Amino acid sequence: MSNLAVLPIALPFLAGIIVAFFHKKLVAARIFALLATIIHLAVTTVILLQVNQNGSYVLELGNWKAPYGIVLVADPLSALLVMTTAIIGVAAVIYAPRSLSKIQEEYYFYSFFFLLISGVSGAFLTGDLFNLFVFFEVLLMASYGLIVLGNGKAQLRESLKYILINLFSSMLFVTTIAFLYSVVGTVNMAQAAERVGDVEQQGILTTIAILLFFVFATKAAVFPLYYWLPNSYTVPNAVVSALFGALLTKVGVYSILRTFTLIFNHEVPLTHTLFIYLAIFTMVFGVIGALSTNNVKLIIAYNIIPAVGFMLMGIGLFNETAIAGSIYYLVHDMIIKAVLFLLIGAIIHAAGTSDLNKMGGLIHHFPVLGWMFFLSTLVLAGIPPFSGFVGKLLLLQGGLEQEEILVVLVALISSLGILFSMMRIFIKGFWGEAGIMDLPERKSSMSLMIWPIGLLLTLSVVLGVGAEWFYPGIESIAEYVMNPEIYVESVLKE
Repeated sequence: MSNLAVLPIALPFLAGIIVAFFHKKLVAARIFALLATIIHLAVTTVILLQVNQNGSYVLELGNWKAPYGIVLVADPLSALLVMTTAIIGVAAVIYAPRSLSKIQEEYYFYSFFFLLISGVSGAFLTGDLFNLFVFFEVLLMASYGLIVLGNGKAQLRESLKYILINLFSSMLFVTTIAFLYSVVGTVNMAQAAERVGDVEQQGILTTIAILLFFVFATKAAVFPLYYWLPNSYTVPNAVVSALFGALLTKVGVYSILRTFTLIFNHEVPLTHTLFIYLAIFTMVFGVIGALSTNNVKLIIAYNIIPAVGFMLMGIGLFNETAIAGSIYYLVHDMIIKAVLFLLIGAIIHAAGTSDLNKMGGLIHHFPVLGWMFFLSTLVLAGIPPFSGFVGKLLLLQGGLEQEEILVVLVALISSLGILFSMMRIFIKGFWGEAGIMDLPERKSSMSLMIWPIGLLLTLSVVLGVGAEWFYPGIESIAEYVMNPEIYVESVLKE
């Protein structure tokens, strides 16, 4: 059964190659992409159920025993995130034909899409740092292809910025891995976790940890390294922005969570206190950015940043309750960010503009769209009983346990700022006098956009309303993460 661990990577990778051969036959490509994503979702669901029932699956590629060979580890955390990725992939494939132009679809959108899903899944499942770097590069190459679909000077400018910043962080990533190997003699995460306690030069190890955090923080858009994100996530098509907002920054957050609970947990007072202060600044500056613009897509892009701050807050607090909050919030944010970017794409399509000052009256012609956006706003802001509230409640409880009052207060104020920034869109965009052109055509295409958004939004609501069903599983994952010896034993077993 451990061979199942490779399927979330191999299936979308093969699908991306196959669909490239008939990329201009759009009907066939769409059907194939939908079937492939549904199969991928079914496989990841089976893996999650099996892992929860039987424990982690460790696949040693080529039958090379860890730590000498490449290992894939489907544990409770990675299996959960891979399944969430698959769910978002299904929604994106359904939404894409309604959002992309014909020429954008024909230019290998589905190939790049599957390559992105494969890279993200691989980053979640890999058991060693070098292959984490490899899968980062896979997903980044796919994202380069996706971000340049389209035209315009703004898109070219932001694409170049996005590529350059990621090239720099990738160079730093592989250099830092080399430093770590020179100190502990391995890139296998489990064996590195075993050996860090025996390293006499703890100062060098802490320096390596900070450098590695810098790499992941750049990809996760932690303050002050978030400057590249908002405009880069605004220029692509809505479905591409949804994939980026839901998945790419979350891989960075996952990498911080994994490495700093498993390997670099020897200087918690230094490293994790730094995380708390960076989380505070990330929340504050993200909210300020969201409040400073009238571009509706840019408001959603800026709201990625405080969410990263919330997740980093839980990692910095480093207790079981806070880690459970970070994991719950991570899953919640992957889904709700996909919902919001897809919704904003529909809103821009309905209004014919992304400028909030030029919108108004959309609720009269698109009431379902309006109330879905309102509900999504409540979910994002953490209003009870939705999933954002559950994750934030756990984070606040974890903060109070550590007596970190400042970060708790900033988190509460930031939540109000997020709510206000989103309500601006609802009030200014949906209320007032209507001024819609080509209404029948827009309404006919809008109905097809609503379905994938509704599916994701329903899942997000269930994640909050049904918290009593989901929380025990998240709590057990947090307990697992806070006991790294379980991971080490499962990977390095005799």
